[in-house]
Parts: sequence; C-alpha cells; structure tokens
Amino acid sequence: MFKTYLGAFSAIFILFYTTITQALTPSPAQIEQFKKLPRAQQEALARQYGVDLDTIIGGSSNASANNQEDESTIGERRLNAENAEPQTPEEKFKPKQEELKPFGYDIFAGEPTSFMPSESAPVPDDYIVRPGDQVQISLYGKESATVDASIDRSGRLSIPKLAPVHVAGMTFKELKSLVSEKVSNEMIGVKAFVSLGQLRSIRVLVVGEAYKPGSYTLSSLSTVTHALFASGGVSDIASLRNIEIKRGGKVVNRFDLYDLLIKGDSSNDIILKPGDVVFIPPVGAQVSVAGAVKRPAIFELKKGESTADLLAMAGGLKANAYSEKVTVERAGQGDYKKVLSFDFSKGNSGYIPQDGDVVQIDESSSAYNNAVTLVGAVTRPGDYSWHKGKRVADMVESVRGALLPQADLTYALLLREVDVYGNIEVHQFNLAEAIAGNSAHNLSLQPRDKVMVFSRFESKKAEQNALKQLALTEAEQELQQKVKLWHLFEQRQFEKHVGAPRQSAILEEEVASDSLSRVIVEKQDGDKGDYATFSRKQLLAKVVNQLQMQAGAGERIKLVEASGNVRFPGVYPLANNMTIAQLVIASGGLTESAYLEQAEITRSESGTNTDVQHIAFNLQDALSGNTESLPLLKSKDTLNVLTIPNWQENIKVTLHGEVTFPGQYTIRRGETIKDVIQRAGGFSSYAALNAAIFTRVSIKAQEQKQLQRLTNELRRDLASKSFEQSMGSNNLSYDEMNRLIADLSSMPTIGRLVIDLGEILADEQELVLQNGDALYVPSKRDSVSVIGEVNYATSHLYSNKTDLDEYIRRSGGTKARADEDRIYVIKADGSVYVPQNKGWFAVNTGHQIEPGDTIVVPMDTAHMDNLTLWSTATQIFYQIGVGLAAIRGL
Repeated sequence: MFKTYLGAFSAIFILFYTTITQALTPSPAQIEQFKKLPRAQQEALARQYGVDLDTIIGGSSNASANNQEDESTIGERRLNAENAEPQTPEEKFKPKQEELKPFGYDIFAGEPTSFMPSESAPVPDDYIVRPGDQVQISLYGKESATVDASIDRSGRLSIPKLAPVHVAGMTFKELKSLVSEKVSNEMIGVKAFVSLGQLRSIRVLVVGEAYKPGSYTLSSLSTVTHALFASGGVSDIASLRNIEIKRGGKVVNRFDLYDLLIKGDSSNDIILKPGDVVFIPPVGAQVSVAGAVKRPAIFELKKGESTADLLAMAGGLKANAYSEKVTVERAGQGDYKKVLSFDFSKGNSGYIPQDGDVVQIDESSSAYNNAVTLVGAVTRPGDYSWHKGKRVADMVESVRGALLPQADLTYALLLREVDVYGNIEVHQFNLAEAIAGNSAHNLSLQPRDKVMVFSRFESKKAEQNALKQLALTEAEQELQQKVKLWHLFEQRQFEKHVGAPRQSAILEEEVASDSLSRVIVEKQDGDKGDYATFSRKQLLAKVVNQLQMQAGAGERIKLVEASGNVRFPGVYPLANNMTIAQLVIASGGLTESAYLEQAEITRSESGTNTDVQHIAFNLQDALSGNTESLPLLKSKDTLNVLTIPNWQENIKVTLHGEVTFPGQYTIRRGETIKDVIQRAGGFSSYAALNAAIFTRVSIKAQEQKQLQRLTNELRRDLASKSFEQSMGSNNLSYDEMNRLIADLSSMPTIGRLVIDLGEILADEQELVLQNGDALYVPSKRDSVSVIGEVNYATSHLYSNKTDLDEYIRRSGGTKARADEDRIYVIKADGSVYVPQNKGWFAVNTGHQIEPGDTIVVPMDTAHMDNLTLWSTATQIFYQIGVGLAAIRGL
C-alpha cells in the first residue's frame, strides 16, 4: 500500500523538490495538495529526496508560512443564483426597504472550505494530553537539542536516552512538570522546556439545523462555536438558544448562543471531545422588534422571558423612542390579526411576549415643544430654546451681528400655531424697531413660534449686484452660502412633511371657486423668475400654501394683495390687525410714480361679485398713521396704488449731425421737436433740412412686427409653390428665394418717421416727442444714387439738366428682370415719389430729381412666378438700406 501511494505522489513531490531547489515559492494550491497526503507518506517522501518536511509544509519563506497558517477555512456563503427570482427593471431601481432579520444568524453564515481547520491558539494548562499529541522538548545546559516526541497509542512518551513514561490523561501542566523533573534527574546539568506542537485531531458530528450537517475533523482544542463555524453556521430555521452537546448518547451541556452574543458569556462553550455530537434543534418562539430600538431584529424567546428580557436582546430603547404607545401585532383566530397597545415607559407594561408578535416602537415627534425658530436672512438660522418672557430681540440682538447685509429691517413676520391642527396666525413687525426695544414690535414669543426675516431684494441678480458693491469679505461670503444651504434643507423638510400631492389637490379645489386663489396659483406656477434665496417670493410661498390649506367654510383665507405702484406687487399674508401701511411695507414700499392723494381697496364681503366694494382713501394719511377713518384690511382685500396723473420717467431725445449743440436732451412731457431744436441752438449753415431723418422706438418695434409677418407670409407662399411644377429658367430658384427670405428676416429696422422740417419750423406741423426719439440732420448733398436692377448701381453728381432716364443710362441701363414700369424715387426726406408718363413720349422729369434722392429700379415679380409679396419685400429692402446708409453717413 505504501508503494502504491509513493508511486502516485512521486510526481507531486518532484514538482515540490524542483520548486524548492530553484528557490521558488510553491503555490498555495500545491501545498494544499501535498498536505492532503498522510503524515507517514509525507515523511517517507521527504527522507527519500533529502528535503526538510517542515520546509515543504511551512513554505520557503516566513511570509508563505504565515499566509498558509492563517488561511481561513470558512469562506463567504454563496447564494444560490439559480433559485433567485429575476427582478424587473422597476424592482432593481426601487428603494430597498429594510427588513428585519433573525438575530445572530449572520455571525455563523459561512461556507466551510476544509474539514481540518488550523488551530494556532495557545494550549491551556488544563489541557488533557492524549495519544496523537506531539510534544516538543528543548534541552539546554550541558548539552542543547530539540526533541520532537509523540504520544503513542499506548499513552507513552518516548524521549531519546530516557526511559519511556506514561503520560496519557495528564494535564499539560502535569506533563511539563513530569518531563522537566525527569530530564533534570536523569541528565545531569541539563534542563528542559516543554511545549506542545501539532495537536491531535478529533472528529465530531454536527447535526440538526446546521448549514452543512456532517462529520468534521477539528483540533482537540475546538469548542462548540468552532464546530458551528466549521459546518458553515446554521440554517434559516435553526435555534441559537438550545444547542445540545451529546456525549455517549447523553446530553452533557446546553449552549445558549445569546449568552455569548449579547452578554459575552462563553462559560457553556465547552471544549469538545472525540465522538461528541453537536445537535442544533429547530427555532422556538420568535418575536420581531422594530422601530426605535438599538438592535432591531427577530429574536428567539425562551419560556418565561419577559418584556425586559426582550428589550435587553434588542439593545434597549433609543433616546427618541416613544415608549408610551407601543404597537404589537399578534396573530389572532381566523384570517385577522390583533393590534394591541402597551405603555413600555412603566415598569409593568402588561405585555407578555408570544410567538409571532411584531413589536413596533415608533420614534417621538421631531418637532420641538419648547423652542422657537429663526429663518431667512440671518447669520444663525435654526431653533432656539424658549423661556417665558423671551422676545424677538433676544433672538436677533443686533443688526450687524445677527442679520445678513441684504436683510429687510422694515418687514418681518412671526408665525404662531393657534391650535392642535397646526393652523397659524401671522404677526407683522418692524425688525429694526424690535431690535431697538420698541415693545409694539419687539413681540413676546411663545413655544413653536417662527420668525421670518426677508431680503430687501426680490431678484437674485439685484441682490448679487448689491452685495458686490458692499465688497464682502471671504468669511462673509462663506456665511452667505452656509445660510442658503440651511434654508434649502429647511425647504425640503417642509415639503417632506406637508406633502406636494396634498397641497396640489387643495390648491386645485380652491381655484375652482376662489378668484384670489386663482391669482395665487397663477403667480406660483407661471412666474418662474430667478428670485433671491430670501426674497418674499421664496419665503412666503410656504406661508401662502399653509394659509390656503387652513381656509374653510368657517375660516376665510387670510391673504391680501397689493398691486399698482408698489415695489413688489403680489399676494401677502393677512397679519393680525393689518393696516394699509403694513401692506405697503410688506410689498416693499411705494415706487416713485405712486399717487399719494388717492388709492383704493377692492373688497368683497361675501366672496361673490355682486357685493364688490371700491373704497377710496388718501394714501398719504394712511402712511402717516392717520387711520381713524380707515378700516383694517380683511380677507382677500386688494390694494391698488394709482399712478400720478401725467407721470412719466425722464424722457430723453437725441440730436445728431448739423445742429449747433448735438447730443442728448431731457425733455418734459408734451415738448415738441421745434422746442428741442431751439435749445440746441438751431442748425448749422451746412444742414440739409430736406434730408433729415427722424426715428422713433415705437415705430421701430412696429416695423419689426410687420417685417416678421411679411417673412412668415413669404415662407408659406414659397412652401406652397414648392409642390407645384418646377419653375422655368427665367424664374428664381428655390434656393435663391429662400436666401432672399433669410435676408429679409435678418434685415434691421430703423423706425423712421418721414417729416418735413421746413413745415415744422414754420409751425405748419407739430411733432410731440417721445422717449428715445432721435433726429439725424445730414450735411448738404450734391449726389443722386441709382440702385436696384441696373447694371452698375452707383451715385452721380447732381445736375439740374439731368433727368431720371439719364441717371439710369449712366448706371449702365436696366437689367433684363427690371420692372421699368415701377421705377420710383426715394426722396432725401424719406418720402417716395413715382414718376409718371415714362416712355417714348414722356415729359422731362429732371426737375423732380433733387440732391440726395435715390432712384430705385425694382425687380420684375414675373420672374418669381407671380409671388405677389415680392414687390413689397424689395421696396422694404431698398427703403431700409437707404435710411441706414444716410444715418451711417453722419
């Protein structure tokens, strides 16, 4: 038999020998394969090839030996992918919900990789030595040597030069004492150090609800937990609290793993002996504990365990646990469950755990009971402790230290809960007055109050420009970002608790029957401006939503609106005892154009259109505090601040060219062009009054609309023609017409108004100026231009002896596609003149051509398949081109 094994593994050993002689490290797989040979065969092969057996097993280096010694015999438990149900795409990306798992099962959830786990633990003194244990004896003194001796099957230990001694059944401590005494007595001058080398192996059975039940070879120092690890742990229905160790058919010990896992008590984790059976029974009664506990899981119960024991298994309650009302789901009779409630805050809750119970311990509310909140344009937003007598100034102590630079000192709100439903009432106050100690504004605070501080700016751009001018330090800029991030977090918390779907449903219901709510929703959904973080729009959105939700049949919506000449028109909360002056402050104050003598409040007492009232009042009296005759604001009131009659902003007009003092002039409303010309010192001697160009912003906008309309009509006409028969050779191609449309759409407009300066100066005409008007007065000209469908478009020196036809002949004559019947002249003042009776018998038209005129030879529209709008398009081209050329020539 030995020769058979020797022949079978010679090739393996030769490979090892070759590897070692070449100073290479054998792979872990090769070493593992060699170690599977019996010990006697390993020693025989080592002697045959003259190789140290310890070198082969231990490896060629210390690192290799350590890696092999520490190699885990328990791997990660593999999941059965074949039995796993395939997931849909929705299930893959759906948020995972935490499910309760049985406690302690994952501790031993492994996959055994070897039936001989390595043990390198120190040997205790009470270890019982038995046959198979290897004893290492180190001799020192008169002579030095190391002796490896094994306890044979008879229980004897044979030491060279000494008589054998029976040691089986002794403790390790007794063995050390015996060997040391024997060496000292029989070998004069020599002492011995005794240790144990390789320990004997034992074979135990792990049965029951083990992950892989079977027979396992373990070290003689192995305990019950080692056996559980070696078998890969326990199954999903195993009991951790009633593991039995049987020896000789009798139960010698019961092991409760909860004692080890929860209390750290390993007193029942006894050392196993050969032939022991570790039996794992099915799990007993189980109770699930979820919620605000430190260790939520499914726990196994023993008979007689109480609520305190169950909570101890769960690690106890969390600090935020709501123990006064604990819900227990219990299986009842039939198809229904029972739901029970217990007070765990008392010593005797009355709850007795039963199999299948699900204990749910909720968390306490995250809302503060004795706290007030500060939000908005402040340096330290958040929750503050409340005490009796606390006021706004105690939270906002100073303007510079507690507020951001953009904070509005005139408008702040205090939101106060008025009932258990969370409904609020609004108080408005002046923040600067509150900091100064004015008792009318330094409001007394109550628990759960919320103070809101707004920015002076609505748009983000305006706020950023203002902050740039302040030249904030790096620390101040960082503080701005921190406060904005906190505000965004607080906004998400609000949306999370209130719920967007619920808000949306309530708003839709309000819109169906309430005109003011419709205004609010339209403003919220349609007005998507880039607002500042702490603007009224941003901060008041939540407050407006809350006031809308709490409005009902017995409670009118507490909102008012400001419109007209206020800085920030919109919808605002109706504060307690709110006056007109407070609404003006809430809307940012009045604009420069506000009319102080009269304003009006629109009010509907019953909410219908039949009893709408318009209350006129003196706005100056309302702002100065004279409110004896003025009523307080009510639900859905609308304040309309009128504009000063004949109000206008600064109107500016511009004079260019041949005027004595060209430049920009500010005028009053109703002032004429003649008045401004007189202020500018009149014209120079070189001014060509008949060629003056007057432009107006409103006309320019009108021309742009007309040009766009014309372009769209041309494009539609061209598209319809593209489906007809292809055009002849004498017509424009599709690409040419498309380019012409593109040129037309990109053509700039100047907004020219044709005027006759001579008649204006002679008071025969009057031109009242508007903001943005401009007058261009060119120098006198002595040329006539010819453009359009001529062979050479150019300008000619004016001569009173030269007529229209002569100017055209001097430009090379007309092209083939020119429309000679529609030639026209653009006069220097912008008017258009169409000569009559052109032909062989035409009269002389030379007197009709003047310096600065432009002769236009249009295109024959017949070459474009009778597109009726082309003639209009070409006229626009020419007229705009002439006007632009005249302005650029100044």
